[in-house]
Amino acid sequence: MNEQIRVAVVDDHEMFRAGVIATLGDAFAIVGQAADVESSIAMIADTQPDVVLLDVHVPGGEGGGGAEILAKSQPLSPATAFLALSVSDSAQDVGSVIRAGARGYVTKTITGHDLIHSIEQVAQGYAVFSPKLAGFVLSAFQGAAPGAAPAHDDELDRLSAREQEVMRLIARGYTYKEAAAELFISVKTVETHVSSVLRKLQLSNRNELTLWAADRRIV
Repeated sequence: MNEQIRVAVVDDHEMFRAGVIATLGDAFAIVGQAADVESSIAMIADTQPDVVLLDVHVPGGEGGGGAEILAKSQPLSPATAFLALSVSDSAQDVGSVIRAGARGYVTKTITGHDLIHSIEQVAQGYAVFSPKLAGFVLSAFQGAAPGAAPAHDDELDRLSAREQEVMRLIARGYTYKEAAAELFISVKTVETHVSSVLRKLQLSNRNELTLWAADRRIV
């Protein structure tokens, strides 16, 4: 499958960009690269990649960086998915590109193996982001306000009170161990609750659970 995924890389640091391309070169077809807003937009329109790996802070244009590239590229390449890859983990940076349409956000501390997996996930339509960023990533979805749950939700009502507590923590990016410590229960119990939540909601993994929770603005 990987050979079919066409990837472009946008980053203004030449050495880092070269390193990323070297890491991804055996896994994907690298179809383009760029270092500023204007050349990125032109490159994306010309190559129509499946996934663009996008830095948040890119010079040029009107100063909007990655978010500006997203906004101007999507009409020109509507089938392209964008995955932000940045050194920044600030809520402002994450929010700007997520609201602009990025499907994911990971930091540059990510391993090569995990980056390849993240690109695969994004290419398949999943949202992917570093777990520690989950709280304000979710807040950025459609300007959602954390905690603003609908008055009644049939799907949510399928979950017990404890399952809802576990679901919210996992959707925010907590690990099973962290959720267990937060709720004073065992890791095994968290695993059991997560399995039950996914089964009741007919979801496959925690990425789908995160999107489900974001759509309902309940985290």
